[in-house]
Amino acid sequence: MKETIKIAKEVLINNRRSGYTLPTNNELYPAQWNWDSAFIALGYSYFNMEYAIEELEKLISGQWEDGMIPHILFHDTDETYFPNHKTWDCGNKVPSSGITQPPIIATIIKKIVDQNKLDQSQMKRMELIIKKLKKYLEWFYSYRDTNKIGLAAIIHPWESGLDNSPIWDGPLDKVKIEENLKYERRDLNVSRSSNRPLKKDYDGYITLLNQFKKNKYNPNKIVNDSMFNVIDIGFNSILIRATKDLIEVSKKFNLDFTDLKNKISKSEESLIKFYKDEDQSFFSYDFKNHSLIKVDAISNYFILFANLENQKINNKIIDKLKKYNSQKDYFFTTVNPKDKTFEETRYWRGPVWINSNWIVYQGLINKDKNFSSLIKNKTLELLENKKFYEYYNYKTGECLGANNFSWSAALYLDFKFN
Repeated sequence: MKETIKIAKEVLINNRRSGYTLPTNNELYPAQWNWDSAFIALGYSYFNMEYAIEELEKLISGQWEDGMIPHILFHDTDETYFPNHKTWDCGNKVPSSGITQPPIIATIIKKIVDQNKLDQSQMKRMELIIKKLKKYLEWFYSYRDTNKIGLAAIIHPWESGLDNSPIWDGPLDKVKIEENLKYERRDLNVSRSSNRPLKKDYDGYITLLNQFKKNKYNPNKIVNDSMFNVIDIGFNSILIRATKDLIEVSKKFNLDFTDLKNKISKSEESLIKFYKDEDQSFFSYDFKNHSLIKVDAISNYFILFANLENQKINNKIIDKLKKYNSQKDYFFTTVNPKDKTFEETRYWRGPVWINSNWIVYQGLINKDKNFSSLIKNKTLELLENKKFYEYYNYKTGECLGANNFSWSAALYLDFKFN
């Protein structure tokens, strides 16, 4: 649909600022987000490669000296958003948050390089980005693999990208909320409270943030001292795939990243242990409280994206995914509607998110072509009918959250042109 392609491009252009792109054009997210920017760069690559590379360079410009790329960069020090740059009180060259997000950027860069003929200047710029990405991935293995099992711990729900997923309910319940906690939620001024995380969730988020700030974001201290420490299946699936893709794309630049291969084998070996055959599922693990988190969430199926070399397990995961909610008009819900934690319209507790569909689709392309085609077509149908919102109701397709949402527009272009 040519008109929808045009609208998708306009959404990205209209949300663009000085070298980076906002997730949406209202006050809900007035900064640059880590994995949003990666998806956005992929969208730009279909019609403006300069914007795509600038988006990535702007994100890399906020990399910390230890290698971490924060989950938010505050290029514009607007204080209307909370938590803003003053709340976090950190950053290297750019004011930022003190935590990270899934490193989907490595997979996106491989896709952009594989699909396009870049000129010499563009290749040189990409090479610089890729070298810095190696330091980023090594940061996870150096500072977040505290158990030396090849898997990264997340120490805040926001690091997962799935902020208020019920996966975090149990671990967050164990967080001792700071006394006399004071903060003002600005998100409720621009979005319906029925669609947003609850106050008790935010109390946990801000308590953790304050704890990290007291420790001056020392990567050794905050990972060990955090009251929240989870081995997340979705996050580690993306990390494993990122490591594989970075090794592959580095070859096109005559870079030798083979030392990362040892990380992959160790990670996969450890991740398999979180597969429970009786449930046909992978489950995240609450390391602080030593318990599996048995929530049937879509991020558990991101394991397909990791491309584990275990066809038997992959097939079982695919079989279960087909029963998840693929009989509905719109999928995938972020939590299985049969799960007791499911909420139809609340953020990451039920609605359909386009990036989740994209991650699952990418994991299925070479494993089940018919099913992956169904996901692609259903996602395109949703976007062409409803256009570009943050998330959607799985029953009605009702548009939820922010409109003119950048990654929905960007990933529409990728679905459309592949």
